[in-house]
Amino acid sequence: MKNYEVVVIAHPDLDEASYKALVEKVSGWITESGGTVDKAENWGKQRMSYLIKKQREGQYFMLHAQMDPAFTSTLERNLRLAETVLRFMLVAK
Repeated sequence: MKNYEVVVIAHPDLDEASYKALVEKVSGWITESGGTVDKAENWGKQRMSYLIKKQREGQYFMLHAQMDPAFTSTLERNLRLAETVLRFMLVAK
């Protein structure tokens, strides 16, 4: 198991329930693979430097997680396919 940070920019128009559901869905993907989510940080809505998918703002959150390195490609694929995710970044610590 390696330590990772997963930063996600979600669509700015998500209501609070949908936003929490997205955070729980990403956390669930990690825990279902045998990993753990140590900490979830909500960074809130922030203005971005440039447009992403015609949006000027995004709702940010970061997860501190431990997971198998082989699962990272699956997690990236799931995040790429999630419609409410504008951008994401997965970094090994």
